[in-house]
Amino acid sequence: MKINILQYLEEDAERFPDKTALADETCKLTYAEYMKRAQNVGAYLLANVTGGRINQPIAVLIDRNVDTVIAFMGILYSGNFYVPIEPSMPGERIRLILDRLAPVAVLDAGNHNGVYKESVRTADIMCGNEPDREALLAVRERIVDTDPLNVIFTSGSTGEPKGVLKSHRAVIAMAEVFANTFAFDHNQVFGNQSPFDFDVSAKDIYNALRNGARLEILPKKLFLFPKLLIGYLYERQIDTLVWAVSALRIIADFKALDRARMPALRYVMFSGEAMPVRALNYWIAHVPDARYVNLYAPTEVTFNCTYFEINGYWPEDKSLPIGKAFANYRVFLRDDEGKIIDECHKRGEICVGGTGLATGYWNRQEDTDRVFIQNPSVSEYGSKVYATGDLAYYDENDDFVFVSRKDYQIKHMGHRIELGEIEAALALVPFVEAACCLYDEKAEKIICFYQSANDNVKELVNELGKRIPKYMWPGQYICYDRLPLNKNGKIDREHLRKEHGL
Repeated sequence: MKINILQYLEEDAERFPDKTALADETCKLTYAEYMKRAQNVGAYLLANVTGGRINQPIAVLIDRNVDTVIAFMGILYSGNFYVPIEPSMPGERIRLILDRLAPVAVLDAGNHNGVYKESVRTADIMCGNEPDREALLAVRERIVDTDPLNVIFTSGSTGEPKGVLKSHRAVIAMAEVFANTFAFDHNQVFGNQSPFDFDVSAKDIYNALRNGARLEILPKKLFLFPKLLIGYLYERQIDTLVWAVSALRIIADFKALDRARMPALRYVMFSGEAMPVRALNYWIAHVPDARYVNLYAPTEVTFNCTYFEINGYWPEDKSLPIGKAFANYRVFLRDDEGKIIDECHKRGEICVGGTGLATGYWNRQEDTDRVFIQNPSVSEYGSKVYATGDLAYYDENDDFVFVSRKDYQIKHMGHRIELGEIEAALALVPFVEAACCLYDEKAEKIICFYQSANDNVKELVNELGKRIPKYMWPGQYICYDRLPLNKNGKIDREHLRKEHGL
């Protein structure tokens, strides 16, 4: 029985000591080196920082390198949990996070001396002599599987960062579910695209660790040059992509696969926002033998709670489902009165229960109680589910189909309108590469921001008229060559609001 995620690392180091486990652009480590360096970091923290205390937060100033992952594992060896911090964030946001977190230490996995003066560089402590394994073992014996593994900070509806707490149990459970569902194995090479302060990156780290596979940390700069990125994937023999939709879409937008060969690619998995069908079909046309999987979950659910595997080209006039629940997850819809929905095509809020739920929000009990609610189907005992704020319906195959966020609902001209439904219709327009809608409350107008080489509003309106009623049509259309993206690879709605004074 697995209690601690580090058991995977130790088993890998025993089975595959000389196999490459971690690699970035300039460095690679075997599993034996991976474990030894992580233990050195853990032993240092025990001896110099924590004094044997466990379950304390330790922040990491991250970089796109192997040292970042070593820092994470070293903190776990010390019996504590890690909190990734992106050093390029505005200083005020970093201050808010650190004030709320009150970490017992800050590790610097790069060279970010100006961000936090009292930080300790991972590079200075991970290559020491033999670690005190007795001290590490003593800490290990005090850890249970419900203890925290990490906290990922995400913006709440107010814009103030909220820390989502994940346990060892939740991460172990999902790594096992992914391995069993998709037949992952030790021959895989995961290509990490997601930033380490974004929860999607955990799928790369822990799926690789669970299976004794290799994790390649992709240089951020390559995503500005899609053809070079494809060459890098080929050179490193990367066969598994668990990426944000926007990263896959960029490759499709630039036609980067037109002259490329990707014989090694086995899995293309995506999440974060709706995948444009044209981009998906582009990938399928050029890499037909890979398995394509649409994944869904909010940050408050470990990894993912539903999946939908695509077999062959998807119809361009049909929305892509988010699928059915993974094993050991309970996913259902509830209406505004809290009643469970069973009917086909009736919309409701997605609720999720099961081992993979986050523990809650760090130091925000009121917010935790508001969204981690009592299971509406049970009143006789405590059973928590997470109310996601996402709206969906069941299609004729009992697959979930995502519609919108609840907080994207507006009241316009006497109608309640889901902006996400308009966005779903825009995604089916052949020449629209990406789109989002915002509401101008002062002008009482829906504004459509879309990415396309075809700035033809009349044609766009004609296409929308085939899919949604007239009262849902945007009142203004703004075309971009490239829509702005936030650091997590999603369309940056806040940037658009500020840019257009909304």
